[in-house]
Amino acid sequence: MSDSSDTTGLTLAVRVVNFVLPSIAILVTIFRLYDRASNHRLWWDDAFAALSMLFAIVFMAAIEMHAEPPTRFPRHVEVSIYYMAAQFFYLQAWAAKLSILFTVIRLSVWNSWRRLLYMVAVSFAVAWAILFAQVWWICESEPGWKYAALVQCDLGRNTAIAQVITDVISDAILIIAPVRMVWGVRLSRAQKIRLIAIFSTTMITTAVGLDHAYWILKNGGLVEVLAAVIETSISLIVANLSVIVALLFRISADGSEFDSEAAGTSDVITFGHSNAGRSRRRPINILTTTFIMSDNDGPDAVTTIKLDSLGPESNGQSNKSPGHLDNASGDLEEGSSDWKVAEERVNF
Repeated sequence: MSDSSDTTGLTLAVRVVNFVLPSIAILVTIFRLYDRASNHRLWWDDAFAALSMLFAIVFMAAIEMHAEPPTRFPRHVEVSIYYMAAQFFYLQAWAAKLSILFTVIRLSVWNSWRRLLYMVAVSFAVAWAILFAQVWWICESEPGWKYAALVQCDLGRNTAIAQVITDVISDAILIIAPVRMVWGVRLSRAQKIRLIAIFSTTMITTAVGLDHAYWILKNGGLVEVLAAVIETSISLIVANLSVIVALLFRISADGSEFDSEAAGTSDVITFGHSNAGRSRRRPINILTTTFIMSDNDGPDAVTTIKLDSLGPESNGQSNKSPGHLDNASGDLEEGSSDWKVAEERVNF
């Protein structure tokens, strides 16, 4: 009687969490996509966020069917539902990771750094493919689970280890890459803390991923399912967090433009080190778009980036001309062949 009551309670918990958390993640993603689309700033990070949202909807439906009583569906349908839940778990989680990675890529300024991050994206896809295949070869090699009361494969120790390794390494990259990018930025201390804190929320995904791996190792049944739902939902929310936080700061920071000017700081961020001075100014509109400039390629380049949504949008009342953007050692020389300006439609 107690076991039956525990199972009923766990089933109810799975259903409630499976409705609440994915719904929040989906709504946050829709809000993010609407904001990006309305500002004409959709990019690959948004595409992967949208994919993760679609996978979340399918995963949500699969978990709901998996939580139904064993007699609700024919046995072969139960097996298919389990495989659907297992595979869409990985699809959603890794699409969310790729969304975060491409957010970092769109803010990256050095060509060599961007190429490295594209290679990391390929490695993420390879990791997903390995985990995807691992479910098949483990579950099909021991088919006894298909005839159990709870149709759920015991993924075992190897899957738990593989998931821990891939989660820890990928999440470490998603934390270190943006921190490395922002570390040498000419920013106020508060702005640096804000940027690093936003990207460091990926550690939350690592924590829930480790919890899920633990229950895989313990063959946790419905508790394992519950941990999977929490992990996928948190991963999608974290993937959208940078855009949502930036939007909230943009809405609430009406007076911060004046404060930043009084304190001698601004929303213009400079990466790298100074080189030879420039003799002439080149007017650039830094209020409506984000520009990235680099002198040559590599870590010694002077690079300036304007993140327009880290602060409030200009109301056009400033007496200073906002069109001039200076590098660390002088003004930009118009027509210089070794400088390039890449307009990034970023809303971070």
